[in-house]
Amino acid sequence: MSILCDTQIRDSVRIVPFADNAKRPGTVSFGVSSYGYDVRVGSRFKIFTNATSGGTAIVDPKAFSNDLFITVDTATTGRDHVIIPPNSFALAETVETIEVPRDVLAICVGKSTYARCGIIVNVTPLEPEWRGKVTIEISNTTPLPAKIYANEGIAQMIFLKAQHPCAVSYADKGGKYQDQAGLTLPRVDGLPFEDPTTH
Repeated sequence: MSILCDTQIRDSVRIVPFADNAKRPGTVSFGVSSYGYDVRVGSRFKIFTNATSGGTAIVDPKAFSNDLFITVDTATTGRDHVIIPPNSFALAETVETIEVPRDVLAICVGKSTYARCGIIVNVTPLEPEWRGKVTIEISNTTPLPAKIYANEGIAQMIFLKAQHPCAVSYADKGGKYQDQAGLTLPRVDGLPFEDPTTH
C-alpha cells in the first residue's frame, strides 16, 4: 500500500472544486498538499443541543432525531463562522465533492490549527468508490465556546492506494451514504425480522 502524492491526487482522485496549494494569509489553509488534500468546511452546520428536548433525550444512532440540532447557515447569517458551545459538537459538510477510486482508501485527520485549540475533527474512512460531500463531526472538547470558520480548511484527507483493487467496493454494495449531496444525519440499514420463538 502506498500514499498518493500531490500530482497523483490531482490526476486520479476527483475533487470538485480542486484547490492548489497556496499561501492564503489570514485563512485556515486548504487545498492539495504534499501527500494529502485539505478540505474546507462548508457554510451549513447542525449544532448539537439538548435545549429542545428538555434534557431528557437519548442519543440513539438507530433513531437519531433532527430535533437535537440547531441548523445554522453562515451564508444566510452574514457571518464567516459559527460558535460550538463548550463540550458539544456540530455536524457540517465539506465544500468539496470527492470521488474515491476503486483501489484507494481515504482517511481523514484534523488540522493542527484547530487541534491545538482543543477542537477535534472526526470522519470515518472514505471507502473505495465512495462519492459525495463528506459529513464532518467537529467536537469542542474545551469548557469554552469555540469558533469554526466556514469555507476554510478543516481537515486533511490522506489517500492510500492498494496493491490490488477490492473485490467489492462501496458503490457495489450500495452503501447508505453514497452520493450524499451534503450534511447527512446517522442512518442504520434495516435489520431483518427474527422470530425469537425459533431460537
